[in-house]
Amino acid sequence: MSEASKESPNPPAPPEKAGTLIPVSRRPVGALRADIPLWQSLGLTALCIGLLFGLWWLATYGEHSEDRWISAVKLPSPAETFSTFYPKLYVDRALVQNTLASLRRVVVGFSAATLVGVPLGVLCGCFPRIAAFMAPVNLFGRNIPMAALIPLTFMLFGLEEFQKSMFIFLAAVAFIITDAAQAIRNVDARYIDTAYTLGARRWQVVLKVLVPLAMPNIFNSLRLLFGLAFGYIMLVEVVQTEGNAGGLGAIINISSRKGPREHIYLVLMLIPILALAIDRALFWIQAQLFPYRYGGDGMLNSLFKMGVYSLAGVGEQFWQSPADVACRNLLAGYPAPSGPEPEAPPENDSRQQPPGDDEPPAE
Repeated sequence: MSEASKESPNPPAPPEKAGTLIPVSRRPVGALRADIPLWQSLGLTALCIGLLFGLWWLATYGEHSEDRWISAVKLPSPAETFSTFYPKLYVDRALVQNTLASLRRVVVGFSAATLVGVPLGVLCGCFPRIAAFMAPVNLFGRNIPMAALIPLTFMLFGLEEFQKSMFIFLAAVAFIITDAAQAIRNVDARYIDTAYTLGARRWQVVLKVLVPLAMPNIFNSLRLLFGLAFGYIMLVEVVQTEGNAGGLGAIINISSRKGPREHIYLVLMLIPILALAIDRALFWIQAQLFPYRYGGDGMLNSLFKMGVYSLAGVGEQFWQSPADVACRNLLAGYPAPSGPEPEAPPENDSRQQPPGDDEPPAE
């Protein structure tokens, strides 16, 4: 017997039978990334808030400043802070009007950034040459400190409302461009290949395949960036000292110079509460527009489609290419982008090929 045959290993075991289920042990209660019930989530959130207020009360306990861990000049007690809310902050400092002023500036500046950033981001995601051309602008806009933009906007746009809105525009537009471009790049290439196979042209693929499939991620990015923009507006409102037009940042600025100091803490607590309320409202809109991704009932999605189809139906009565029908049929079978691969359509499914001249367009 040869030396090689003596050292040959045993033949490998036959593979498991196809379709055999392998038993998996149950995940423990504290498993990584495991979901928890709603009551536990709310309870832990309330516990964290209670601990923070307890530490605040403990650090400021005492009738006199020398009896406290932290002086009342630096940190007033919870009772002293909340006692100044009404009427001093709510009425005397016009809390509602200043809150609406801050929101208006953010909405105007962020809307302008969205109108500019989303189309540019789509172009950057679709065409690498445009992305390379815009790379220096995006690099500058994403890495410059926000505080450094304040004196620049003062010099360029003055001290009025336009300056505050332009500050939000400059602070957000580069991030919107980058996130929109990344959302376009994340669309699976199989949808692009399928659209080309069905006869779609380049701009039909962009407008009727890539943009609709990337829109859930784009909207989610806009929702998160809006919360950051709401925090950025405080920077420019706090720095402004002459000709101030109000805002939550102006209340902080006036309270730090003239008092009472309690108003600073009240406004700082109000800002995250407002940001959370706005975020939840935007998430509800997001779930309604994209129910297949976020589990909404699709009410706004249906209304939006009805309006778009009503406007587009006038033009489609006179002209509609087979590629338009093919792109619509392709999106009709589109699953959630984060989900598994879509199942192959059955043989008699009309989505495998564009309808002929004798077939009506798919609705």
